[in-house]
Amino acid sequence: MARMPSAERRRQLIEAAIRAMTRDGVSRTTTRSIAAEAGVSLSVFHYCFDSKQALLESVIAAITDHYVTVVKEAIRPKATLRETIRAGFHAYWEHVSANPGEHMLTYELTQYALRQPGFEHLARRQYELYSDTYTELIEQLRHSMKFELRVPVPVLARYLAVMTDGLTLNFLVLGDDTAAADILDMIADQVVNLVGDETRPAAHNMPATGYQGPSAPREP
Repeated sequence: MARMPSAERRRQLIEAAIRAMTRDGVSRTTTRSIAAEAGVSLSVFHYCFDSKQALLESVIAAITDHYVTVVKEAIRPKATLRETIRAGFHAYWEHVSANPGEHMLTYELTQYALRQPGFEHLARRQYELYSDTYTELIEQLRHSMKFELRVPVPVLARYLAVMTDGLTLNFLVLGDDTAAADILDMIADQVVNLVGDETRPAAHNMPATGYQGPSAPREP
């Protein structure tokens, strides 16, 4: 087996775990099956992760990072604030539509963590991560398009996390892309209406680069 840096080996095992859990379910996926999926020995798995909790936490962060990466790129300033916000939602929704099994896994991870004694904190951290991620995206947008909000950023971040989480589950159950698109349009309108009077909507007057602050939290 070729040697590789431990960080890269961990990423390999995390992605293998996502594939195995998406295919087989969380409860039926074992450390042995994850090692087999990654093509490594079980001892390599235990070298990289000292517990199943540590693995699941990393899996949650990795799935979140998968779509946050594309959303960050999508919300670079456009002609109007609404177009910019809608582009971010569109990028997220494209990821949901292309990877429904991966998003379904996030709900299974939540239920698994809530039902396993000692794992409950993983579910709490998962939803804290969603809010933290929206906080970062909002701050990126505020920095690049120079506006202030009528509500505190943490409140808006939690609202958006709740709305998109519920909408994603609704889509996974009903499979209605058109209804989802209409709701995302409504959410984008609501966000624009929460911007203060000092907003400068013309993006061509703003810097073209996005926020260069801390990256999304990894442990998602």
